[in-house]
Amino acid sequence: MIEALGIGHLFELSRTEAIAGFFTPLAVFAVFLLAQLILPARRVPGYVIDPETGRPREYRLNGILVFALALAVWASGITGLPHDWFYRSTIPAVIGGTAFSAVFTVLAVCGRPKAKTGSLAADLWHGRALEIALFNGRFDVKMYLYVVGGTMFALNALSGAAYHYERFGADSNPGVFLYAAFFTFYVLDYFVFERVQLYTYDLIHEKLGFMLIWGGLVVYGWLFILPLWGMAAHPDPGFPPVWTNAWLIGTGALFLFGWSISRGANLQKYTFKRWPDRKFLGLIEPDCIEAGERRILCSGLWGAARHFNYLGEGFLALSIALVFGYPGNPWAWTYFVFIVSLFLWRQRADERYCAEKYGPRKWAEYRARVKYRIFPGVY
Repeated sequence: MIEALGIGHLFELSRTEAIAGFFTPLAVFAVFLLAQLILPARRVPGYVIDPETGRPREYRLNGILVFALALAVWASGITGLPHDWFYRSTIPAVIGGTAFSAVFTVLAVCGRPKAKTGSLAADLWHGRALEIALFNGRFDVKMYLYVVGGTMFALNALSGAAYHYERFGADSNPGVFLYAAFFTFYVLDYFVFERVQLYTYDLIHEKLGFMLIWGGLVVYGWLFILPLWGMAAHPDPGFPPVWTNAWLIGTGALFLFGWSISRGANLQKYTFKRWPDRKFLGLIEPDCIEAGERRILCSGLWGAARHFNYLGEGFLALSIALVFGYPGNPWAWTYFVFIVSLFLWRQRADERYCAEKYGPRKWAEYRARVKYRIFPGVY
C-alpha cells in the first residue's frame, strides 16, 4: 500500500531514527522557545485590545531573526543532522508533533473558564483563551506558533530538496528546487511583514485550542510540504530545453502573480486598519461603508471581491501543483486541493462572522456593492 502511494522512501528509517524523528518536533519547539526569548525583538502594539489595560496588546516581534538563524544553523550542518533529516523523518515527526500538540492543548485549555458550549471536547478543539502570554508578556503563544510553523515549513521544503538532490544528483528535477525556493521566499515575506499578522483573523478571533496549536505547529510546519512526500521521489520529467524554460518561468510567474494578490490585499487592509484615511500605495483612495464605529473597506482590491486575498492563495497553490512538471501525479495537487477547500470553507465562515460584526443590513449593503466572493466575474 505504502509503495503503491509512492511514499515508501519515507518509511526507510531504522528504529532508532524513527524514535529520534518522533522527538524531533519537541526539540524544535524547545529551541525556538529559547530563541524567541533570547534574541532581541521590537515591541509593537497590535490590533487586539488588552482587557486589563484598555489599550492595544503589545507584542515582541523577532521572527525574522529566528528564521535567519534557523536557516543558517541548518545550512551549516553545525547540529550534526543531515540536511535531509527533516524530510526523511517526516512521518514520525508528524506523529510526535501531533502528540505534543495534544499535550500543549490540554495545558492551554484546562484551568481556564469554560466556554458557553460546556463541552470539553469543543473547548479542546476550539480553545478557551484568545491570548496566552508568558514570562511577563515577553512571549506570546500565538506568534510563537507562526514563527515555529513558518520556519519549519521552509526548512522542511529545503530538506526535501536536499533529499531529492542526494537521490538523483544530475538527474534532479529543477521543479523541486523551485518549489523549495517558492516557500522559502513565502515564509521570508511573512516575517518581513510580521506585524501585518497582528491584524489578521487568527490573532484577533481564534482561540488557543488543538485546531490552532496543531495547525500552527504541525500542519503549517510539516504537513504543508505534502506534495514533496510524493514528488521528491521523481527525477527530472525530461522536457526539451525550450519547454523546461517555459515551464519554470511560467510557474514562477504564476506564483508571483498569486503572491502579489494575496500580499497586496492583506497590506491594503492592514494600511486601512492603521491609517484609515491614507491612500494605499499612494494611489488607491480608501472608500468604505460606515457601520457604527466600524468600517468596511470596499475599494481597491477589496472592491474586486469580498475575500480577494484568497484568490491570490489559490493561484499560488496552482503554481505549486504545476511546478514539478508532473501534472498527472495526484501528489502534486495535494496542496492546491487543501488550500482551495480551506478557503472555500473559510470564506463562508467569514461571511457569517462579518454579518454579525457589522450588522446584517450593512453587510448586505457591502455584498450589493461587491458582488463576488473570491473570483471577480466567476464566484
